[in-house]
Amino acid sequence: MRTIVLQQPGQFEAVLTEHPGRPGPGETLVAVRRIGICGTDLHAYRGKQPFFSYPRILGHELGVEVLEVGAEVTNVKPGDLCSVEPYLNCGKCIACRKGKSNCCVSLQVLGVHTDGGMREVVVVPAVKLHSSAKLTLDQLALVETLGIGAHAVDRAQIVPGENALIIGAGPIGLAVMQFAKQAGANVIVMDVNESRLEFCRKKMGIATTLLGGDGILGEIEELTGGDLATLVFDATGNPPSMHQAFHYVAHGGRLVFVGLFQGDVTFNDPHFHRREMTLLSSRNSRPDDFRRIITLMESGQIDTAPWITHRASFDEMIPHFPAWLDPASGVIKAIVEF
Repeated sequence: MRTIVLQQPGQFEAVLTEHPGRPGPGETLVAVRRIGICGTDLHAYRGKQPFFSYPRILGHELGVEVLEVGAEVTNVKPGDLCSVEPYLNCGKCIACRKGKSNCCVSLQVLGVHTDGGMREVVVVPAVKLHSSAKLTLDQLALVETLGIGAHAVDRAQIVPGENALIIGAGPIGLAVMQFAKQAGANVIVMDVNESRLEFCRKKMGIATTLLGGDGILGEIEELTGGDLATLVFDATGNPPSMHQAFHYVAHGGRLVFVGLFQGDVTFNDPHFHRREMTLLSSRNSRPDDFRRIITLMESGQIDTAPWITHRASFDEMIPHFPAWLDPASGVIKAIVEF
């Protein structure tokens, strides 16, 4: 079957690989119809993705069609269109026992720790499929991205009316905005790319945006009456941005790292203690997030159509991919079609 393999940083190769065969008990064979490209894929291409080894078949934001189901599968049937929850967890470790399968001790994420969906068909556990009779394949491929934002906002425990600064207006930042607004936060978005900020104003209904650079701390103070933000999300995965984010948090406030990078985050301990700051990480999302997001999308409360700015067929992806690394290209979300 046709497959795209990231052989090493900066080198994709189109190859033929063996068909995975028929699904076993509790498994499904699915045809991959849509693949969303996200920051994880871009970092892997650059050689800067943690928890990663080469060669690897990328692809974890998937819209798929069920082809065949194994024994004991009752939640989906052939022909169903589904979003894939790409987090393969053990079900037995301390995290799984406490309902946090998103950070399982031995977690294997499709397209990151184990081969993903940049191939014609793949076998996945049936419990990792979330079907919809209403959503398009494009929409289903974006559920996983939205889940990252939904889980980060759940971690933050937003108080309605509080000032929430979201740093980074890429797809993960957009997902955080979506759910921070729903939770009642007063959302402020900061990015170094004016076109992305314009997208937030026009398409996401964000009234307050900030162009990052010199003097930004003073602008945040002015917007918040001198308090700074009681809640800051960093969705950049950019080390200087993550280090600087500590300075934007109000006394008694929270900082949530949604993005990540290969390396250490450092901060001034007296500054951290003086503000009695709470630092949170957010990893992946949980099954309930997928089901909730699909319901919201089906009811029209979430519209991801404006997000998809670039599109390529499976055969076109390799030559198109390098341009998607450049924010100046205007890319928000690229989709690969089978």
